[in-house]
Amino acid sequence: MVRTIRFHETGGPEVLRYEDVPVRTPGQGEVRIRVDAIGLNRAEVNFRRGTYLDRPVLPAGLGTEASGEILEVGPGVERWSEGDAVSVVPAFSQNDYPVYAEEAVVPAAALVARPDGMDAVTGAAIWMPYVTVYGMVSEIVRVRPGDRVLITAAANSIGMAALQVVRHLGAVPIATTPIADQRPALLAAGAAGVIITGAHDDPDGASDLPAAVHACTDGHGADVVLDAVGGPQVAQLVQACAPRATVIVHGGLSGLPTPLPGGGYAPVWLRRYRVFEITTDPAALRRAEHFVRSGLATGAFAPVVDRIFDFDDIVAAHRYVDSPERGPGKPVVRLQHRAR
Repeated sequence: MVRTIRFHETGGPEVLRYEDVPVRTPGQGEVRIRVDAIGLNRAEVNFRRGTYLDRPVLPAGLGTEASGEILEVGPGVERWSEGDAVSVVPAFSQNDYPVYAEEAVVPAAALVARPDGMDAVTGAAIWMPYVTVYGMVSEIVRVRPGDRVLITAAANSIGMAALQVVRHLGAVPIATTPIADQRPALLAAGAAGVIITGAHDDPDGASDLPAAVHACTDGHGADVVLDAVGGPQVAQLVQACAPRATVIVHGGLSGLPTPLPGGGYAPVWLRRYRVFEITTDPAALRRAEHFVRSGLATGAFAPVVDRIFDFDDIVAAHRYVDSPERGPGKPVVRLQHRAR
């Protein structure tokens, strides 16, 4: 039996429960891992609420991003062995392979090797943000040196990774945030400019965004937009673009519908994106892994961990993930394993 976090009804953080649940033997193409750290994402908050793309099958577990050590390999697994230090990347439904637990069974195809010397907390914080950004700037479009890249909600873990990746590619990152106090951290992370917007769920809060973006780009506009917010602000982002720009909507922090903008603006390519496009494609995931390892090796990429919570504090951790006042980077849960 392993200690596991589950919920029997959708709702706020208070629905989360600790339960002792049997862990099964890994099947074909699966491994069993000891979970040492868990990366927290808004996807889990929305899954718990019942507002995510996948509807939870109750009682449901949570989580798709973790790091730990392989305890057992199932049939057909050739790359991995017992004792390997690994990270789990989001590549599956939380209904099928939840990782909020002391041990978890996950697909071997969703593993990447943890770099030598990297601790478990960093191993749980790095892959989802950087792989997400890699997919947008290298697989969906090719960000070129000198491109002006607008990154919305830039203080979250994907935004902080995007600032580093865009700089690494020789492009010019411009950040947006609804919280003025985050400006210094975003500038320190590499933003060439920071635009303070309205709240994510305020349809009128970004009314000056196009003018602000054009001012930051000497009138040129954005060549690429990496948007974590969605909702009505997308129309403002389109107005902020240079002709033939690309707007990639990879999140929905606004919680509002994302309408297709009307005409009258410069022609742009508007596209939705999920990290699963990369993590469920073995060749693309291999390219992403090499890209991230290269950035780590040169020091161009430095994962930003926001706060570390204990496994016993998962309710507080979920409240924090959902808070508009959270700091820059990735919140992580760290597990202290009981003696058996």
